[in-house]
Amino acid sequence: MPFLTPAAAAKNHYDVVIVGSGAGGGQSAYTLSMEGARVLLLEAGRRYIPETETPMFQTPEQAPLLGASTPVKPFGFHDATVDGGWQVPGEPYVQGSTEPAERFDWWRARMLGGRTNHWGRISLRNGPYDFKPFSRDGLGFDWPIGYEDVAPYYDRVERLIGVFGGDDDLENTPRSPPGCLLPPPRPLVSDLLIGQRARRLGVPVIPCHKAVLTQALDHRRVPPLLHPQNPAAQQLLADEMQRRAPCLWATPCGRGCSVRANYQSTTVHLPPALATGRLDVVTDAMVYAVDLAPDGRARGVSFVDRLSGAHRSVNGRAVILAASACETVRILLNSKSARFPHGLANSSGRVGRYLMDTVGTTVVGQIPLLENLPPHNEDGAGGNHAYAPWWLYREQRAGKLGFARGYHIEVGGGRHMPGLDTVSGLEWLTGGSYGASFRADARRYYGSFVGFDGRGEMIPNDDCWCEIDPSVKDRFGIPVLRFHWKWSLHETRQAAHMQQTFAAIIEAMGGRVSGPQPIDGARAIAPGGSIIHEVGGAMMGSDPARSVTNAWGQTWDVSNLFIGDGAVFASNADKNPTLTIMALAWRMSDHLLGRMQRREL
Repeated sequence: MPFLTPAAAAKNHYDVVIVGSGAGGGQSAYTLSMEGARVLLLEAGRRYIPETETPMFQTPEQAPLLGASTPVKPFGFHDATVDGGWQVPGEPYVQGSTEPAERFDWWRARMLGGRTNHWGRISLRNGPYDFKPFSRDGLGFDWPIGYEDVAPYYDRVERLIGVFGGDDDLENTPRSPPGCLLPPPRPLVSDLLIGQRARRLGVPVIPCHKAVLTQALDHRRVPPLLHPQNPAAQQLLADEMQRRAPCLWATPCGRGCSVRANYQSTTVHLPPALATGRLDVVTDAMVYAVDLAPDGRARGVSFVDRLSGAHRSVNGRAVILAASACETVRILLNSKSARFPHGLANSSGRVGRYLMDTVGTTVVGQIPLLENLPPHNEDGAGGNHAYAPWWLYREQRAGKLGFARGYHIEVGGGRHMPGLDTVSGLEWLTGGSYGASFRADARRYYGSFVGFDGRGEMIPNDDCWCEIDPSVKDRFGIPVLRFHWKWSLHETRQAAHMQQTFAAIIEAMGGRVSGPQPIDGARAIAPGGSIIHEVGGAMMGSDPARSVTNAWGQTWDVSNLFIGDGAVFASNADKNPTLTIMALAWRMSDHLLGRMQRREL
């Protein structure tokens, strides 16, 4: 595989230099190299190989602390993230306020494939309303594109990466065309009970959409659909599709996948792209600036070799920043020059502005009906099999809810592999027990808990933004970001509604809520950044004075500089952003290829 040293890469001249190897960077590298472009991919973290590094069959008791969360491994010992988290040693960031409610937590993954290695794989399409929110309620911004512009690319991404899901077509929850989705796994027993009782309250519960293979991909039908008139690309993709196995239900997806059943950039996007011979990869390359030619166009990027500390530059006809929203913003703001004294592509003053995350809160309940169930097979994908899309559009449009945007509900339950969480925190149910009584209690309550995670839309506001701190630098000497954050009443009221809804479903199931339940939405809402869905900061738009890129992710100020990650989002719908990031990256890459073919770049 063409993994190069920084010195070797610096000797070449590429069609496109891509910064970041996650959802946006991986998709861009795939599309461009498969269609003939010579591409260099730069990743700040180390090389990572899921096929050999995934602890597929290690059970919790084989890990320190039974695999429980620690500051170094926030998602547990076996989580795929290496050299990453909300804190990265030697790579700080700064808070603009000391108020706890104004904190923003920034998750980073310093590894090939970025955050695609550990994410929940929930893959939801934005709906028509989500691209035109301002037109509906006068808040936030409309995108310069509509659902009809992105829908063909959702089709392509679903077919490429493999997404299971139901054939739903609810309001603003678009149906995928036939042949795009794989069949969903069977619902868990807890899913069936949740669905039954939630529907009594008017809440629809349907199969979730997740990037996990429930059956082998159709390697004969799909490649010609994705790469028409390109037999070489069709063959490369067909070969790679056959190397992916359907899910064995062997391990939580957040550990990665050695059989390539789930989507990771490292196992889906990069292998066929590397097989073309037109993609080179440099890892441990900490990019800090986009370099400009005398004519004001991008000529490449500069980075620090994290292993040697040496500074290097690489050149290309075009540059794509896909380092994740905040890291992309950081690179732009640090790319100052006489031509761009306030940061690159920032003539609008909006680089770093309108940062968004997903609104989140959680409620857990214990359900007596699920106690002492006989042993049964609950094989399935890691995480949830079912979810509830937002269902109160009509009431919201009529102004009956007190907040302008909605949320979806991620449903959790089942008899997953026992760990520390299985036997800890039972005192509220047992009053405290030990010995034989404790063993009996653990068996009784095992599998009887359900959880509801709300994931809601945040409206962009003037109080959520990031800038370069004037004094703090990381261990490479690169100035760091300083964050400013405030939730609006729309988000805190939404979080309060989530809490009330989840408690009502638990009560309808005959259960009880675990622990004291916050009534105040400002207390219930998760801190900014903690859901790890941050987007915005380099918004796309139709007016150069009010946005950073055009509808294709091309920056207004630098014609050959593109942004291929969530930084371009003009709003943050209640749908998880990863599928949209990939769809936009594919669309952007097609546009870039067309411009190159016309010699406009």
